[in-house]
Amino acid sequence: MKKRICFAFLTISILVFSLITPAYAEVIPSRGQGQIGLQAVVLCDKLTVRQDPDAGSPEVMTLNYGDTFITTQDKGKFADVILSDDVDAGPEGWVNWEYIFIDPAWYVTEGKTPVYAWNDTNAPKVALLDAGEKLPILKDDGTWYTVSLRGASGWIPR
Repeated sequence: MKKRICFAFLTISILVFSLITPAYAEVIPSRGQGQIGLQAVVLCDKLTVRQDPDAGSPEVMTLNYGDTFITTQDKGKFADVILSDDVDAGPEGWVNWEYIFIDPAWYVTEGKTPVYAWNDTNAPKVALLDAGEKLPILKDDGTWYTVSLRGASGWIPR
């Protein structure tokens, strides 16, 4: 009887440990200043690129969540958008700073990964990521990563 109880306890302990252990992931560090400028990533679903650094300026194109570009300067609430290697051609346009993140590190999942509503494994899960998903890391506090989730954020244990 004692052997069965010990075996059951061991089995349950292994199962619980495997459920609360975070999935492994690759963390790609931020790039820092490159030859042209800094990498930026779009954090909202759709981001309008404008001809000039002004909200009333004509639309040039639209960038989508997760799109990356290079930025070299800002003018008030706007950052320039460079999509090509030809810096002499000038920027393709300007975007609002509030919807981008400059020089992110990246979290790349290697398996199913839960994302929590706040930094506690007892918090509600707001997402379950599949293997190979790549998210910008907004903050690393040493125990948790705060990642971008299409206009929202979530927490993943380190």
